[in-house]
Amino acid sequence: MIHSKLAFLGFGNVGQALAELLLRKQAHLQEQYGITFTAVGIATARHGAAICPGGIHLEQAVACVRSGGSLASLSAAPAPADADTFLRQCQADVLFENTPVNYTDGQPAIRHLRTALELGMHALTANKGPVVHAFRELTATAQAHGRKFYHESTVMDGAPIFSLFRGALPAARLLGLRGVLNSTTNLILTRMEGGESFDQAVAYAQSIGIAETDPSGDVDGWDAAVKVAALVTVLMGVPLKPQQVQRQGIRAITPAEIARARAEGKRWKLICSARGEGNTVQASVAPEMVGVDSPMYGIDGTTSIIEFETDVLGKLSIIESDPGPHTTAYGLLADFIHSVKE
Repeated sequence: MIHSKLAFLGFGNVGQALAELLLRKQAHLQEQYGITFTAVGIATARHGAAICPGGIHLEQAVACVRSGGSLASLSAAPAPADADTFLRQCQADVLFENTPVNYTDGQPAIRHLRTALELGMHALTANKGPVVHAFRELTATAQAHGRKFYHESTVMDGAPIFSLFRGALPAARLLGLRGVLNSTTNLILTRMEGGESFDQAVAYAQSIGIAETDPSGDVDGWDAAVKVAALVTVLMGVPLKPQQVQRQGIRAITPAEIARARAEGKRWKLICSARGEGNTVQASVAPEMVGVDSPMYGIDGTTSIIEFETDVLGKLSIIESDPGPHTTAYGLLADFIHSVKE
């Protein structure tokens, strides 16, 4: 039996969904994988922190945060002054790092993950910043300390992207990829096809919590570029920053352009692509009209797709529908299982 002490750094929608998923799968983890766990630390920016070596009741923690309370009421020790102190005091075996992403340099998440690894924790994250800015460094740190740095949920939530190449496709070399990786822009374009203006479609995406108050990260292609950079960096072995991805968003797609595509039997999609050229990779994010012969054509709403071209299987596609905190949480759960069992 493997028992793991868990720490959560960041306990927003994803962290709470993960806590609920862990509770729901608790018996299955024990029976199927011989894994048991205790949550010993939770730290947030808005709801305080709790450290309890004897175990924090995750149901109480979720209820506390959702009611606007302070996690300090669940703590057996005074709240730590900062995240680094929290990591040193909680003495966990596994860190789930889910702080807000910093596209510019990946901090402070990189520092949190590095500290966790140096303290002997497996470091698991849904944060794209550390992958695009410090993948090699964090992977090397993990190896030096006999720990794992996993990040399945950074692209397409819980869909098996990184673990696919790490485990199920040994010796496969990735030659290129294409996909629809930003669910917000895909939803906007789908609703524009239904007759809404760009502004109306953006407002709808904001009303259901898919788009931020400032939607520029999605509609201008930055989120998609970060995902392409992460995929290239990890799966193709070529470090790539988001600024190196040729990028064009969807602001120029007007109702007239939507009508033109329909007349040609095509649809507009924000296409992410990358292809190896010698020791370099050419990567881009840009709107394209795709026809019925493309696997991207039938991708509606918030559904995502990625198509890999390898040297051994030709083209292989993965589709994810209905993404949300629950699917991101599953990617973290899968990373947890892999980290303690491998």
